[in-house]
Amino acid sequence: MLNFSKRLASKCLKVTLVIATSSRKSGETQDSDKFNIEYISDGSNERVEPESIEAYFKRLNALMSKGLMNLIKNFQRSKYPPKVVVYDSTLTWALEVAQQFGLLGASFFTQSCAVCTLYYYMHQGILKIPPLEQSSIVIPGLPPLEIDDFPSFSLVTDANQTIPKLIAGQFSNIEQADWIYFNSFDSLETEAAKWIASNWPIKTIGPTIVEDNKDHGTCLFEMNSAEGCLKWLDERDIMSVVCISFGSAAVLGEEQMEELARDLIRSNCNFLWMVRASEESKLPVNFKSEVQEKGLVINWCPQLDVLAHKAVACFVTHCGWNSTLEALSSGIPLVAFPQMIDQMTNAKFVADVWQTGVRVQANDKGIVSIEEVEMRIREVTTCEKGQELRRNAEKWMELAQEAIAEGGSSQKSIDDFVLQISSV
Repeated sequence: MLNFSKRLASKCLKVTLVIATSSRKSGETQDSDKFNIEYISDGSNERVEPESIEAYFKRLNALMSKGLMNLIKNFQRSKYPPKVVVYDSTLTWALEVAQQFGLLGASFFTQSCAVCTLYYYMHQGILKIPPLEQSSIVIPGLPPLEIDDFPSFSLVTDANQTIPKLIAGQFSNIEQADWIYFNSFDSLETEAAKWIASNWPIKTIGPTIVEDNKDHGTCLFEMNSAEGCLKWLDERDIMSVVCISFGSAAVLGEEQMEELARDLIRSNCNFLWMVRASEESKLPVNFKSEVQEKGLVINWCPQLDVLAHKAVACFVTHCGWNSTLEALSSGIPLVAFPQMIDQMTNAKFVADVWQTGVRVQANDKGIVSIEEVEMRIREVTTCEKGQELRRNAEKWMELAQEAIAEGGSSQKSIDDFVLQISSV
C-alpha cells in the first residue's frame, strides 16, 4: 500500500496514506514529501486488551471506521476533497464508509491471485481449508494441490475461526467496488488471473516495488540499527551469502530456531539472518559469538537492497507474498520455509510452478531438521539444479520489470486508474 501510494503520487495525484496508530513506532515514521500520511486509532493505546481475536477485530473495525469517517469529513472541507478510497481488501467496511460519503472505492488485494482463488471458494462454502480430501485437488486456474499446499490457520488459536472468516470475507461486497486490484502481474499468474477476471473486472498492478523504493522516507515498522549490513555484504564474495528472513509476523518455535541455528553453526556458508528483537531470546546461548566470523544477525535490513546484492546466493524465506515478490523481482533463488496462512500456497508456486526455489519438508514433529535445511541450501547454491533455479529467477525478474515499465501490463492498469480518477 505504501509503494502503491508512491506510484500514484508520482502521477501527480494528491495521495494520503491512512494507517493504524500501532504502526507508528518511537517517532520513526515520518511523512513523505511525496504524499501525506494520517493515523487513525485501532485501539492499540487502550489499557484493556480484548479477550479474544474476534473481540480485537470488532474493536479495530469500530474504531478505524469511525476514524476514517472523521478523516474524510475533514478532507471534504479542504482544498483537495477526496474522490477515491483505496482499501486493503480485508477491510470491507472501508468501502461502506466511502460510499456513505459518495466516494468511489478500490479494493486492493495484497495476496496472490492463486491464494485469493482459494479464499473465494472458502467464501462460497465450496472449499474447506484444510480440505478433507487427502488426494490432489484440482481447482480452476490452479495446478493440482496437495493438502500441504493449502493455506494454513493452524498457528492461530481461535475457536470462532475469526481469521479464516476475515480472509474469506474479502469477497462479501466485492461486486460493489469500483476497481479491483491485485499486487501481482499478468505473466506471473496467467491462469489464476484469467479465472478471477472471468468473474470480476480485476487488474494487476504489481509488483508494487519501485526501483527508488528506499527514498520514500517512510517506515511502517520500528527499525533497529542495520548500519554496516550492506558494507558487510560488500566484503563477501559473489554469491557466497545465504540470506534468511521470516518476515514481520511469522514466529518460529524455540526448537525450530535452534535447529536452524545449529545448521548455520556447522555449515561452511556465510549468512545474513534477520531475527526480530522479540525472537532473539530463542537463539542458542553464545550463538552470535560462535558465528561472528561468517554470519551476521540483525533485527532489520533493507531487504530489497540485500536481495539485489551480488554477494547473496539464495534467500531462505517464509514465503510471505511481499518477500516472494521481492525475491522474484530481484532474480534470487529461494529456499521456501512456509509457516502459516498463504505462505504454503506461495511455496508451492515457488517450487513447482515458477521453479525458482526448493521447499523444505518438516518431519513428523513438524520440525525442519538440520539435515533438511543443509540439503536444501546446498541444492540451491552448489548443485546443477541451483543454476537452473537462478536462470528461472532471472527470467521472472525480467518479466516483473517489464510489467512495471512504461507500457507494461501493470503500468497500464495504474495509468488507466489515474486517468479515470482525474476525470471524476
